[in-house]
Amino acid sequence: MEVDILSLFPAYFRGPFDVSMIQRARDAGLLDIRLIDIRDFAENKHRRVDDRPFGGGPGMVLCPGPVASAIRSVRKGKKSRTIYLTPQGKPLTAERCQELALEEHLILLCGHYEGVDERVLENEIDEEISIGDYVLTNGCIAAIVLIDAVMRFIPGVIGHPDAAKEDSFQNGLLDAPHYTRPEVFEGKSVPEVLLQGNHAEIRKWRLSQALEKTNRVRPDLADKVCLI
Repeated sequence: MEVDILSLFPAYFRGPFDVSMIQRARDAGLLDIRLIDIRDFAENKHRRVDDRPFGGGPGMVLCPGPVASAIRSVRKGKKSRTIYLTPQGKPLTAERCQELALEEHLILLCGHYEGVDERVLENEIDEEISIGDYVLTNGCIAAIVLIDAVMRFIPGVIGHPDAAKEDSFQNGLLDAPHYTRPEVFEGKSVPEVLLQGNHAEIRKWRLSQALEKTNRVRPDLADKVCLI
């Protein structure tokens, strides 16, 4: 997958993409991340890309010209899907991440200041995505979250092909508890069912634990789950 990130702060991404699974995916050629500075498309000598909003109000708004030019400089026709990261977007879900992992090329526009001129969103953006019901200082963090969540579904990125499928939210539930050695730690033992080797009973136990935790922590999810 190819990913172009459009932001005002390309240096923000130094570090998160240079370690762990994302770095390994890049080294293996499974993920190609490029950083685009929107200021490079400024229409004035001062490289200014924001201005005051019409109608007044606090804050500044990204001007349409530089943002549109930045998007068009990396777009590859129908191969590209352009996403604006904003609190006003649809929530990012595991299901949507799995769908986005099938795309050849993602263009991620990071929100800054009070937002982007609406005409750019109308003309250039395929969808708006939010990582949660809160506001960040900029959309760079959201871009990192989206890439990390999506790339786990790209074949070859995670060592075990079924690992992503067994995580929280994949079946509408939170994950079940996990245990490893030692069998007893500070007086607490690993549940006996996990030590007996009966995989059918282990699956049943894990489902019951996932249901219990989902009901306790996220009852809003539990109400949507249909188990047959």
